[in-house]
Amino acid sequence: MPTPIRPTAKAGSVVAKPGSIVKFSDKLTDSLNDITRMINEHKSMIDSIQEVALELTNSIGTLHTLTVKYAGIANNILDGLLPIARGLPIIPKNILQMLINLEGLTQKIIDNNFKTAKTITDVQTGLKTGDVNKIKGHAGELQNVTRALTAILPK
Repeated sequence: MPTPIRPTAKAGSVVAKPGSIVKFSDKLTDSLNDITRMINEHKSMIDSIQEVALELTNSIGTLHTLTVKYAGIANNILDGLLPIARGLPIIPKNILQMLINLEGLTQKIIDNNFKTAKTITDVQTGLKTGDVNKIKGHAGELQNVTRALTAILPK
């Protein structure tokens, strides 16, 4: 005679009576009910995280637009100024090097504009539509954006 399954102390779980069996479907249903209960208990926190993430990407998008706009202006000024500055012996070498570095920096910002804008847009779309696949691949890209911005900051 088979040994009966022992009852567990877990509330809401299916317990086999002596001589009976526990159906797998009942166990799965209990698990799904537990998951649903946990999601419902944490619904407001999950929704708040989504809303904050969306606002953060909106802020990052605005900062990105602003940065690209002013990087373009600075780059145009530097493109006209650098040839003149190189020809003037009164410009100290460290100032000239600073202008060259600044021109390279603004060019990097401009060059990365499309990729950064696409990443921000994809993440925003994923957050708005609940499309996890739209968000998944962009964590690394957002880290690259953060690293690029951090590299710009003075040490």
